[in-house]
Amino acid sequence: MAGHYETLETLIDAWKRGDVATVTGLMTDDIVWHYAAAIAPPLSGKAAAVEFLTNFRATMGEVRWRIFHHAEAGPLLFLEGVDEYVGTDGVRVAAPYAGVLEFRDGKVCAWRDYFDMGLVQRMKAGKDAPDHVEALIARPAV
Repeated sequence: MAGHYETLETLIDAWKRGDVATVTGLMTDDIVWHYAAAIAPPLSGKAAAVEFLTNFRATMGEVRWRIFHHAEAGPLLFLEGVDEYVGTDGVRVAAPYAGVLEFRDGKVCAWRDYFDMGLVQRMKAGKDAPDHVEALIARPAV
């Protein structure tokens, strides 16, 4: 069985291609996904994840999601990365984030992402990220 990070790499590759079915195929039916922990209520269940991802992906052009660091501990995968994409409107959004994924039987059963929604809204409005954020975003991926 592949490690948790290898499963995430498969998920990221599928997301970059816009393959929502493969992404959600790597989730359990009862997934609890805090796609914006401490900002919005979680999505519960695979059907909610499919709906959210289908709508979200429709707003994206190029996806540049990258992971800078990760660590595995039992069923947990800890991440530091940047969720970067260019919207269909041509606007670049790049949000540094930390995340925790929990796995059961090789699939993601819980997911928590932590990021600055103010930065995302600022960039969606066409404003540049501050220099200190650009420095975080510019780091090489693993």
